[in-house]
Amino acid sequence: MKILVAPDSFKGSLTAMEAATNIKAGINRVDHEIKVELLPIADGGEGTVQSLVDATAGEIIGKEVTGPLGDKVNAFYGILGDDKTAVIEMAAASGLPLVPENKRNPLKTTTYGTGELIASALEHGVEKILIGIGGSATNDAGIGMVQALGAEILDKKEEQVAYGGGSLNQIEKINLDNIDYRLKNVEILVACDVDNPLYGKNGAAYVYAPQKGADTKTVEILDQNLRHFNQTTIKELGKDTNKIPGAGAAGGLGAGLVAFLDAELKAGVDIVLDIIDFKSYLEDVDLVITGEGMLDGQSIYGKSPVGVSRIAAQKNIPVIAVTGTLGKGVEKVLDHGINAYFSIIDRPAELKEIIEKSPKLLSDLSEQIIRSILI
Repeated sequence: MKILVAPDSFKGSLTAMEAATNIKAGINRVDHEIKVELLPIADGGEGTVQSLVDATAGEIIGKEVTGPLGDKVNAFYGILGDDKTAVIEMAAASGLPLVPENKRNPLKTTTYGTGELIASALEHGVEKILIGIGGSATNDAGIGMVQALGAEILDKKEEQVAYGGGSLNQIEKINLDNIDYRLKNVEILVACDVDNPLYGKNGAAYVYAPQKGADTKTVEILDQNLRHFNQTTIKELGKDTNKIPGAGAAGGLGAGLVAFLDAELKAGVDIVLDIIDFKSYLEDVDLVITGEGMLDGQSIYGKSPVGVSRIAAQKNIPVIAVTGTLGKGVEKVLDHGINAYFSIIDRPAELKEIIEKSPKLLSDLSEQIIRSILI
């Protein structure tokens, strides 16, 4: 028997590789003859860099960059094992956890540090950059990001506009002539699992800015500023990004990446599985075990276990999902290639205790799954 173990991370508990290792440990308790291959995966969110670096024997690179508030923070990105692909989580440089709650203000926060990570990745001669854009502290439509790459985002005095979403209404001219020349030869893929437009009631400001510190008045200002930004990109670049699904992600960074860098927005798990060539790992596989911290009805919309199961189903390979908790509507995943799902929780306990015991709980559950299969 050959089993492919391909989980996402269990957030706050186990990395994807740690989860895979513990699943394998449980399998090996039952039968050391079972061939087990480990393939950590991700969906473009938190943990994507670590998962893809682990999956491809790549490298994590630390980099000091400009944080959301303009001060210096320690961030990171990954260079994959092919030495041609970089993976960036924008939250590492421009994420909400980097901003103390009492200082959160999307009128001021910037994506400049994300641009610095892109510039650093270019130094490695990469041909492709994957950018996960979840968890942002910003609402600046990516102007900070592109300024860090050499662009001129100018006001009526032909001076660079200041950091933050509060400056978008001051943009009069966009000059990309001096943008990093290496970008011309790089494909940029953006892992984006929301379909919000740039502005309007379902746009970046109204939907996401409140969690970044915006009050009602600030939300209205940001929304108007995003409208001005879009009008300017139409005038200056000939690009109307508003209605592109995902344009409003990460405070409009989705729109900015398309407008400034000709990036492509796609479902994160699809990008990840394509980059690691997931289909090639299914050769001669009898069973796939996948999983992540929570499985529920929303998992069918771009979460890793369902992305894995849909591809495995094309080859008629059964899939079992293991998870920390099972949420409302979880039965929906059974219509998307997952044949059975199990929670690691074996008895009532506090969350802290479950997290501490998760390696053992995961290996114990995996053991019992294999014992059942071998009856």
